[in-house]
Amino acid sequence: MILNDIFMTINHAIWGWPLLIFVVGVSIVATVSLNFVQITQFVKAWKLMLFPSEGAAIGDMTPFEALVNALSTSIGNGSIAGIATAIYQGGPGAAFWIFVFGILSMSIRYAEVFLSTFFKPLTEAGNTIGGPMIYLQRVPGGKVLSYFFAFFLLFLGLSSGNAMQANSIRIGFGRILNTEPLVVAIFLLLFIAYVMAGGAKRIVQVSEKIVPIKVGLFFISALIVLIYHAPSLLHAIKLIFIGAFYPKALAGGVSGFLVQHALRYGIVRSVNATEAGLGTAAVLFGGTGATDPKNNGIMSMVSVFISANLVCFMVALMIIVSGVWDNGQTSLDLTISAYETVFGAFGGWVVTLLSVSFGMGVLVTYGYIARSCWLFLTNGKFEIVFKILFCTVTFLGALAQVEAVWNAADLANAGLLIVNLFGIAWLLPTVRRELLKTA
Repeated sequence: MILNDIFMTINHAIWGWPLLIFVVGVSIVATVSLNFVQITQFVKAWKLMLFPSEGAAIGDMTPFEALVNALSTSIGNGSIAGIATAIYQGGPGAAFWIFVFGILSMSIRYAEVFLSTFFKPLTEAGNTIGGPMIYLQRVPGGKVLSYFFAFFLLFLGLSSGNAMQANSIRIGFGRILNTEPLVVAIFLLLFIAYVMAGGAKRIVQVSEKIVPIKVGLFFISALIVLIYHAPSLLHAIKLIFIGAFYPKALAGGVSGFLVQHALRYGIVRSVNATEAGLGTAAVLFGGTGATDPKNNGIMSMVSVFISANLVCFMVALMIIVSGVWDNGQTSLDLTISAYETVFGAFGGWVVTLLSVSFGMGVLVTYGYIARSCWLFLTNGKFEIVFKILFCTVTFLGALAQVEAVWNAADLANAGLLIVNLFGIAWLLPTVRRELLKTA
């Protein structure tokens, strides 16, 4: 309890305006420096995703498989629970900033994925290791920063990507089937042991099967809710704009406070949901061994748009349009309230099924990301130790109370953002030069 309070206090201080200004500032600089790449290359990004041209994987996976896995990590419980928390804490205006920052952060995703395939990856024990661990070595203090980054991303993979997902899945199975926690923990242990035993190839294969299921379930159910509440859409959009810019009905001081909170929580939850700037997508694309950094960077922007501007914004819009945004609930319970306005008592089942499928996808993909960090830190050694560790964390995470782990993971997120965005900002001239080269 005391440790959790300490984490919360530190998070409140770190995730304040200085860090948010830094994150938004780098995003704006990258957007302008790269000639608004997220807009000028938007159509091409979708073409590259829908019609991938590469053949067999050079490294651990193809660029398209890396994109699918990047989607798997960014569309998780942070989308359905974290965005609801943003609306609870920042009001409807937070939805506007989720959308805006999603657009801005597409330039960050381009830069980090470009750099991850522009600089030659490492090959350790037959595994391809790329991402921020490699390109950070090109900036001042890079040798230390690369190990700092790998350590914190390994921690994030074991906590947010593993323990917290396993815990959410256990709670979900308990709600749907009233399953005993130990039974769920054993099931998850056997499942993740099977996945990890197959190495990088099996992780990629399993993730590719989970992603279409969870994305399909979400869009079908979300569209049903939005169509049902279609008459209230214009009013909901009005609330979003009033909360983001122009809360006239409130006194000046109070309105300013609410606008600040809408901005702050919209950005924080958007970062956590899309993972743009955290380097996870860069690790995945770095593992491809691909040799076309420009097109890989362009294609990777689709994952941010889908997670922030479609999934996250749709979650926020459902909560607002259904009229439950100010009912006093937060997190997953608030999202369930929105679904219950359409599905009744089955609303909880729908959201819980989404939570379980989202959690399974994140859990599998973070197995690869954490594994890459482990191999980097150990020079490709003791992979069996990592597999045992990852499986053990899955089992214990399903059974434990992980509130303190959530707050510790937020600290890791802040550290990863600071280090990775510093590296991106330093190397931005290289990214710009290569982008502006004629094909």
